[in-house]
Amino acid sequence: MSAVRAVVLVSGGLDSATVLAIARAEGRECYALSFDYGQRHRVELEAAARVAAALGAREHRTMRIDFAGIGGSALTDPAIAVPEAPTRGIPVTYVPARNTIFLALALGWAEVLGADEIHVGVNAIDYSGYPDCRPEFIAAFERLAALATKAGVEGAAFHIRAPLVTLGKADIVRRGVALGLDYGLTVSCYQPDAAGRACGRCDACRLRRAGFEQAGVADPTRYRAG
Repeated sequence: MSAVRAVVLVSGGLDSATVLAIARAEGRECYALSFDYGQRHRVELEAAARVAAALGAREHRTMRIDFAGIGGSALTDPAIAVPEAPTRGIPVTYVPARNTIFLALALGWAEVLGADEIHVGVNAIDYSGYPDCRPEFIAAFERLAALATKAGVEGAAFHIRAPLVTLGKADIVRRGVALGLDYGLTVSCYQPDAAGRACGRCDACRLRRAGFEQAGVADPTRYRAG
């Protein structure tokens, strides 16, 4: 029997790397998909390439999207500062409709590949409160996939798998370590420097650092001085 084919969204961060490691451990034939969307932290794309190669993805593809043309996010608009302290509500690092668009493009590629699954590293426990990281969003998109594609209409259901959605960051770290994942390959910071060193102050950095501390695992993150 041939392996289940899966498109795995790989940003270069801790969560998506863990999802790819899980998919590989489960015997999936993995096609890694990353997005160059005008993000200020583009060094994460280099990390995504490292992760995809290290974990044996069958193919790694990077698609370009102009989210800067939409604006409204600190990750795509240099005029909006990345918060360096906790904020109330959904933070300005939220990118409007990002996961909806990412999953739509992954769905298209999955249909072309004849893939059965799309794997994504969304998390609704230790996260920034983004609405497109919740279980109900993933369930709704899976229903959409069945309605919106030729494969779905002809009876080939797509499954959207989000294995980290109900895990805390420490549990995610422990899961990756158990699978032998080298988190030193990854970049989670929203504003790393050109060398990929993390700021240590943004929301992504705070969540990542706390995850390693709570898991009792040495943090391999390279932080810039100051």
